Amino acid sequence: MSDATNPAAPATRTVDGVELPMPGTFTLDPSHTHVGFSVRHMMVSRVRGRFTSFTGTVTVADEHTLSAVEVEIDLASIDTRDDGRDTHLRSGDFFDVEVNPTMTYRSTSVSSLGKGRYAVHGDLSVKGVTRPVELDVTYEGVARDPWGNERLGFSATAEIDRDEFGLGWNQALETGGVLVGKAVRIEIEAEAVRQA
Repeated sequence: MSDATNPAAPATRTVDGVELPMPGTFTLDPSHTHVGFSVRHMMVSRVRGRFTSFTGTVTVADEHTLSAVEVEIDLASIDTRDDGRDTHLRSGDFFDVEVNPTMTYRSTSVSSLGKGRYAVHGDLSVKGVTRPVELDVTYEGVARDPWGNERLGFSATAEIDRDEFGLGWNQALETGGVLVGKAVRIEIEAEAVRQA
């Protein structure tokens, strides 16, 4: 239903008390989307990074639990604010971007957790390995920008074991433990624009 006091407001429908967009396809807006990650370093802190080049679509279905997400990330675009570390991450020790230039995520199902939160189940493919990964997604709403484009927003988090994807390079520390943690936390803040 449209907002009668604001004709420019996008049409929405209420599902489980949440104002959701009408069905359709939305594409990620790279200038308003952050695809980041963090991992333990030397057992005492966290290193954060991001990928700056990616494409993706969000397909909103009439039955919202049948909605879908598909994302492709350019692994060479990794940025941890350290050129030497980024070069190492692109090498065969980690992503081996010359052989495996992209990482993909394709959802397989969506479960409502209530109050605008969803569990998105899907397959993450990295370096020739595909494994199931669940995203904890929070729907942030839908709005129309000053140029008439309908936008939806969401945030998502997940945690993966990098060893499971063939990214197991490490070094032991003299004080015990390892240089790089196994668990990688994925953090996404996204805006997507409705396609005609």
